[in-house]
Amino acid sequence: RKHAMEQAEEMQIDLRAAATRVFSNSAGSYSANVGLAIENGGWENEQQLQTQFLERKGFAFNADRPGMMEQQADMFKKALSTVDVTFQNLDSSEISLTDVSHYYDSDPTKVVQGLRKDGRKPSAMMADTTTANAQVRTLSETVRLDARTKLLNPKFYEGMLNSGYEGAREITKRLRNTMGWSATAGDVDNFIYEDANDTFIADDQMRQRLLDTNPNAFRDMVTTFLEANGRGYWDTSEENIERLQELYQEVEDRLEGVN
Repeated sequence: RKHAMEQAEEMQIDLRAAATRVFSNSAGSYSANVGLAIENGGWENEQQLQTQFLERKGFAFNADRPGMMEQQADMFKKALSTVDVTFQNLDSSEISLTDVSHYYDSDPTKVVQGLRKDGRKPSAMMADTTTANAQVRTLSETVRLDARTKLLNPKFYEGMLNSGYEGAREITKRLRNTMGWSATAGDVDNFIYEDANDTFIADDQMRQRLLDTNPNAFRDMVTTFLEANGRGYWDTSEENIERLQELYQEVEDRLEGVN
């Protein structure tokens, strides 16, 4: 109520309108398209992603006009500017936060940080309700757990590789979705990228398996590592970056049929 009253006075609107707290896409629209931009590498900086999120998600539900979505971008920004905690719910044991882009596409953590007057990043929390004993963890803890149980888990990636072409693509997609959390929340530990590089790139045998199984997916993996470093999400050695740059050229030549 305090924030709504302040918002009503500042924006010169009635209290009922200022109390609006449920926002989403316009009618017939879905997602912030942040995931699509990250999947395609088609974004210049985080500000672009945040602007896209605000434009796509700034439509308010109006109890006085059920079913009508009204664009209220300024109200949406004002409401987010007082947020202390962001929260999402994992409700399926089949789909984790790096299986799909949906979760980070909906994450407003850095959006809120950019809108807060003090510039403080809100606490990001995830609830795991996939079992009877629901648990709430920080986003960084959840990302670590997910990486350890899937991306960096030999049982997972060996199983994926044993399934062939699509399995290699799945590993690469999971790495890309992990980077998505760096872009929207900044809650991916450096060791996750480092360990992934050690597992899939530094290991000669593993690297060759990925390349032989799905050269396109391997190229995308190399691109993701280079992008993560270039955007400041992964701090690693010059040796690792030089190796990745060489590998990118090698796989490009292979795909183009250059001897």
